[in-house]
Amino acid sequence: MTTELALLTLAVGVVAFLYATVGHAGASGYIAVMTLAGMTPAEIRPAALTLNVLVATVGTLQFLRAGHFRWALFWPFALMSAPLAFVGGYVTLPTAAFKLLVGLVLLASAARLFLRPPDDTGVRPPRRPVSLGVGAGLGLLSGLTGTGGGIFLTPLLLFARWARAKEAAAVSAAFILINSSTGLVGNVAATKTMPSVALPMGLAAVVCGAMGSYLGASRLPHMAIKRLLAVVLIIAGLKLVTGA
Repeated sequence: MTTELALLTLAVGVVAFLYATVGHAGASGYIAVMTLAGMTPAEIRPAALTLNVLVATVGTLQFLRAGHFRWALFWPFALMSAPLAFVGGYVTLPTAAFKLLVGLVLLASAARLFLRPPDDTGVRPPRRPVSLGVGAGLGLLSGLTGTGGGIFLTPLLLFARWARAKEAAAVSAAFILINSSTGLVGNVAATKTMPSVALPMGLAAVVCGAMGSYLGASRLPHMAIKRLLAVVLIIAGLKLVTGA
């Protein structure tokens, strides 16, 4: 058990570092490695959301400190996403076909980022009704899939030219924090149990997430963030397609 926990902790740290560089918290990656470790679905979902909250908190602070966070861009997405993330976290649905479709969309987005990354020119935030509607849909989606929603928001912000790469990462980190927190509350309300995350896993997520978000916020150029985002989308897309 000690060896298994050590390997799982290492995997969680790697996932947290990679995802945090692009403003994400790593839920889809945590779900994959915990599934491979033999944890049950009832344990995995709340544990992944708990790790998400930890890493997203660190990431939000790092990108905020670096000056990339845009409140005016963030709040319309978050306003409707939070209550619907709670609903998604509370409801348990047979979503195999749904997750397959979402996974294919993420893989297509990753291919687009590799082949033709969107530039940062002509960036304009969306109209308020658009961001409110998108936030609602992504909040429900994040709750149903057990993620924070950033895996869907970041590529949308870039492809629609609603934000630059680091602004998108900063907004996504805060978006993930809000949705993961409400999704976790919804899950606890439904199961009447508190999630259990081993201390080494939580520490690895925080430390590695802090290092990754620091690089993303202060060191990595915009193009590097887009390439890393493509890698993250591939991991998340494969996880959803394969059901791992």
